[in-house]
Amino acid sequence: MTISLSDAGKRFNRDWIFRHFNYNFTSGNSYAIVGPNGSGKSTLLQVVSGAVGLNEGSMIVGRTASNVISATESTENIYQSVSIAAPYLEVIEEMTATEFLQFHQTFKTLLPALTIKEMIDVVGLANASDKQIRYYSSGMKQRVKLAQAIFSDVPVILLDEPCTNLDGSGIALYQQLIATYCKDRLVIVSSNDEAEFGFCNEKINMMELK
Repeated sequence: MTISLSDAGKRFNRDWIFRHFNYNFTSGNSYAIVGPNGSGKSTLLQVVSGAVGLNEGSMIVGRTASNVISATESTENIYQSVSIAAPYLEVIEEMTATEFLQFHQTFKTLLPALTIKEMIDVVGLANASDKQIRYYSSGMKQRVKLAQAIFSDVPVILLDEPCTNLDGSGIALYQQLIATYCKDRLVIVSSNDEAEFGFCNEKINMMELK
């Protein structure tokens, strides 16, 4: 999977978040988007996901050179290749963790190597699998978000501040999930915390894109 941005620019009103940005994201590599709060880290991540459109330039997503999909023409196809975990994305709190992953599986395939029960065990929620998510702590809810993102059978994983609300054991779990399940995928992390993006082999500083 390759995501290519060419002379890409995004603005809100008259303020440019980034402009003239050229970059190729490729599978098997991991990328950190860094910068101060308000610098546009989450915006760039949402552009890559296809959820937010560009104001100028283009984004092309493709598995091979002969199978190229334009972001502006086929958002649905891009969506099928991407999963995301972010603080601003909610889980369905009336469901249990088991029900939530079962529901998620109806529109995005999960990794075939694990059952849903095994996925819940891996993220440390076995004892709460049949409890409604609304009764979870904030850290437990974050584990559910990471599970639905990382266990989705997609080539691109987008993570916005993925350790939000996690304690030390939760951060260690996150790092283990990355090491075990994301080796051959395209991973992009938006963060200023080394614990969240320390594994990334490339870094994009939003302050350099103004």
